[in-house]
Amino acid sequence: MRQYLLDEIRKGDLTRLRDYLNDHAIAAGLEGIWWVDLPEDLLSPEQFSHRDHHPFRFAVELGDDFVRFEFLIRSRETMRCSCIGYATRPQRDFILGFADRLVEELALKT
Repeated sequence: MRQYLLDEIRKGDLTRLRDYLNDHAIAAGLEGIWWVDLPEDLLSPEQFSHRDHHPFRFAVELGDDFVRFEFLIRSRETMRCSCIGYATRPQRDFILGFADRLVEELALKT
């Protein structure tokens, strides 16, 4: 799996991280997993044309001492389709920007 990983997160920062994700992402129903929807203007032509598969999103996982941002772009509506795949460069930039804002706003030390 392609992903961006921030590890060695201090225990004291985990609650703040969880609160941030609860405010800026969608809880997935699995402990420690959140979804972040991509803006429509970042969708690939194929993703955009698959209207019944919207929204497209990436996963964020919060572990005991890490936060992981997956580069796999998924559909909320289906698990298998050619519109699901790894992030394009603009989508990857969006994911990294989300991660950077999280680090900056929480003043994380990793």
